[in-house]
Amino acid sequence: MADKAKTRKEKEMGLTGFIVKPMYITMKQFIKAIVNRPQTVLYPWEKLVLPDVYRGRPGLVFDKCIGCGICMRICPTRCIDLVEVDDLKVVEGEPAKKVKRPRVNVGRCMMCGYCAEYCPTDAMIVTPDYELATYTREEAIYDPYKLQHAWKPGYEVHINEVLPSELSKGVEPRRHTENKDLPVLEDKKCISCSRCAKDCPVDAVKMVEVGVNEKGRPIKRPVFDAEKCVSCETCVEVCPKDALTMKEVE
Repeated sequence: MADKAKTRKEKEMGLTGFIVKPMYITMKQFIKAIVNRPQTVLYPWEKLVLPDVYRGRPGLVFDKCIGCGICMRICPTRCIDLVEVDDLKVVEGEPAKKVKRPRVNVGRCMMCGYCAEYCPTDAMIVTPDYELATYTREEAIYDPYKLQHAWKPGYEVHINEVLPSELSKGVEPRRHTENKDLPVLEDKKCISCSRCAKDCPVDAVKMVEVGVNEKGRPIKRPVFDAEKCVSCETCVEVCPKDALTMKEVE
């Protein structure tokens, strides 16, 4: 009986603590807010100062973008895609050139900043914009023009890397390492269509003659410039015969 009574008393005390403890914490905070400054601000009339490393919505520096699509492939929430728009650089007397630029669904974006980290030309940036509420889902989709944002120092996000073999040597981290993923050609599958060279956003692919076929026509194979290549995998995607694959850094 004593054990049962004790158990019942413990249950009652637990229930009392469950009710009283939150009330005690609330009253404590209430008194603190009366004596001192409250923990909240009168938003939107008052706003907190954002830290320098704050990552808001993604932004785009239109002229720097090369349409490589790395931001689209690296995005963990798949909220970025490439759309075809008119280039802002218009030559007088000529029709506007069509270019591919990123479009972001801000309603799905998790503000991780990966798109800015991996952008090879620093065209994607992180901005301090956080007031992104909309009345419709369509308004949360930022096309390349709406995605643009004025650049300021600190909006870029750089990856500082150091190789494992260099850690013991005290080598300082640097933005780019000498090693990166590069495309590899399977010669038997290649049909010399030149799609990889035409679609490369940084002109890192050149078609070189390696001989002639039975009909006397030249056989061409792609040669990749490792210095220019940004590992965007565009050549791999456009290859009609899957003759190209990306070789990962060892």
